[in-house]
Amino acid sequence: MAWLVALLLVAEMLRNSGRYTMADQLAYRMKQKPVRMAAATSTVVVSIFYLLAQMVGAGSLVALLLGVDSQAIKNLVILGVGLLMIFYVTVGGMKGTTWVQIVKAVLLMAGSALIVVLVLAKFGFNLSDLLGTAASNTGKGQAFLEPGLKYGATTTSKIDFLSLGIALVLGTAGLPHILIRFYTVPTSRDARKSVLWAIGLIGTFYLFTLILGFGAAALLKGDEAAEVATSKGNLASPLLAEAVGGGAGSTGGAILLALIAAVAFATILAVVAGLTLTSSTSVAHDIYNNVLKDGKATEKEEIKVTRIAAFTIGLIAILLAIPAQNLNIAFLVALAFAVAASANLPAIVFNMFWKRFNTRGATWSIYGGLISSIGLVFFSPVMSGKGVIDGVNQSLLPASIDISWFPLENPGIVSIPLGFLFGIIGTLTSREARAEEMYTELEVRALTGAGAEQAVSH
Repeated sequence: MAWLVALLLVAEMLRNSGRYTMADQLAYRMKQKPVRMAAATSTVVVSIFYLLAQMVGAGSLVALLLGVDSQAIKNLVILGVGLLMIFYVTVGGMKGTTWVQIVKAVLLMAGSALIVVLVLAKFGFNLSDLLGTAASNTGKGQAFLEPGLKYGATTTSKIDFLSLGIALVLGTAGLPHILIRFYTVPTSRDARKSVLWAIGLIGTFYLFTLILGFGAAALLKGDEAAEVATSKGNLASPLLAEAVGGGAGSTGGAILLALIAAVAFATILAVVAGLTLTSSTSVAHDIYNNVLKDGKATEKEEIKVTRIAAFTIGLIAILLAIPAQNLNIAFLVALAFAVAASANLPAIVFNMFWKRFNTRGATWSIYGGLISSIGLVFFSPVMSGKGVIDGVNQSLLPASIDISWFPLENPGIVSIPLGFLFGIIGTLTSREARAEEMYTELEVRALTGAGAEQAVSH
């Protein structure tokens, strides 16, 4: 669903009408500086949210491989892994990032397919046996296989599930590291083709995760199950690989654990590289060159600022990841999707399909969606109020603090409509002749690709 939104609304038109970043497409018919500053700010914030999940995952993975239990050492692991990844991005650039993403995709699909086959083999390729054993092993019985165990007990949890779904479906088309990829292909047709490939590959992988998830629930018991629970589910895949390979201490288990750890690490590295490169490029191209230097910065200066920004953004993500270790990685990613859908998507859609849309509308939609989504997360159970379970604080702030007046963990159902609403209000309270005059030209570029290779600054 999410990639269909990207395919039908964003991919081809963005490729035709943009050049380097999301801000280029917005600034084509609007005032340069306010729009570029807003778009760059949103890009950096979304990237940091997404980077949080990757840093937490990398730290958990390396801590498992090293057998580390000390919290202080885990913090050092996150710091060390994060710095290693930042160094790679600053040295590798776009070409290095592209190659690691290609390698990651091959490893991820092959490794996941292998574990799926081994899991199914454990149950004689009988899905019913797999599901039954998983349900029995969790202690939840039939309820484990029915809707509502996590989302559904209360009206609030049902709304939270709906909010999560909306954020995931709409957030993909607003993620900056996805958007920038459309500018790296030669033509709009290639952009469409790349999204179709993504739909096929990612759709297949998501089917794999069903088997991996139920396999972990069925096969991981005792200490392994406790370790998965302590990690908020973050270690389920590597421990499952070890289990289907023969268990802890076996040669097969060690080989498969190492294999899946390598796949996971390559995946994390690829995402970190894409996010860091996207956000640092936006800082250098949009803020430094076009806002501070009025488009007169040299390529060498931009590259230097890109590297400084990459290091700074990565360091911020590392420092935020240390207190976020107790949160589930998939949940952290969902928050990034919600912020992207709230801040970026309204501006992109309005700019391409609404002639009246103008600079105030763009900045209000971006800042409005950004502030509302982050503000609601800050006052949600994610930050405080969940308390301590099994000795582990379930929120980011200390257990003694409770400021969670917003009941939903994912703000998308509220913040996404707010992003669109702010864009409408900002547009209707301002008239900007140039934005309307340039719309037809932007529309022709977006639909036909005419002039797509020309510089968009003016």
